[in-house]
Amino acid sequence: MKLLITGASGFLGQYVVAEALLKGHKVRAVVRPSSNEKLLTWHNHPNLELVRIDLRRKNGIVDALLGVDAVIHLAAAKLGDFYTRFAGTVIATENLLDAMIEANVMRLIDISTFSVYDYLRTPSNTTITENTLVEFDPLERDEYAQTKLLQEELVREFEQNHSTQVTIIRPGLIYGRGELWSTLLGGQLTKNLWLRIGAYATIPLTYVENCADAIVCAAERSEAIGQTINIVDDNLPTQRAYVKKLQLRNYPLPKMIHVNWTLMRALAWTMWMYNKKFLKGQAKLPGIFNPVILDARFKHFRFSNARAKQILNWKPKYSLDTALDRSCNNNELLQLPNSLPSLQPLRG
Repeated sequence: MKLLITGASGFLGQYVVAEALLKGHKVRAVVRPSSNEKLLTWHNHPNLELVRIDLRRKNGIVDALLGVDAVIHLAAAKLGDFYTRFAGTVIATENLLDAMIEANVMRLIDISTFSVYDYLRTPSNTTITENTLVEFDPLERDEYAQTKLLQEELVREFEQNHSTQVTIIRPGLIYGRGELWSTLLGGQLTKNLWLRIGAYATIPLTYVENCADAIVCAAERSEAIGQTINIVDDNLPTQRAYVKKLQLRNYPLPKMIHVNWTLMRALAWTMWMYNKKFLKGQAKLPGIFNPVILDARFKHFRFSNARAKQILNWKPKYSLDTALDRSCNNNELLQLPNSLPSLQPLRG
């Protein structure tokens, strides 16, 4: 297959491109105009074309899609205010989908997120699956969740109005080298001081190489068309167990102030209600003092990857311990072989 991969220079994107090349696919990798291609291990691979496009503008997108069999859409804005993220996620997706229609490319693998689920209204200890309710009140969530919800709406409309072949992939927390500490462990107070919230909530982790494998599998398999699929690894750890594993590997942890989950939740509800009732919602509270955001990060749930295993014939290649070992050593993870495998057809 020939795959167009957006967000190719990002943390997950670099691994998705590498996985697609390892499986023998041709890749047209979309990076920002300012990206330094020499930092990308695969930039001179013979099965790769590098395309510099700003998806926030329509220029050049249709040309980049010519001859492509499928699109893996990873590009999204994770930093900045709402308007910055809206442009980098929603407008970019809208421009891409319009170009796909014009170029008659009908196969899309859209990368969404676990952030779209409605954790506040989902009871504790529920198993989060693809059928879990999606967020009811996006305005109470952070900018990332809001823009990813809007992105999913665009993709659903694209699927329904144009009879396209869409797969929506919702990864949990993607971790790997350089991305081992997370807001699912607490809230940042200063540069090196965190409020550690709770200890026993399960973290919905997916190691970046496992996740990349699942995404490429979704592009290859016709069974994935029309499906929404959650991606998490097996044997997920609690917050406490995960931090202990980081300590064993001498990972530089920030300074932490520990706070009980039940106490933190009660405090957040008190501040939230006071803001609503007496301040008319004008106070902009940190995310950890918003009970909606707090539940999304720290409430106790279970997580299933059963659909991914069934539809994609996928299972996580690397265990948590192996993934952490790979993430904490100095070996290059994205090396590609000199000899290229043959191109892989779409699997039925």
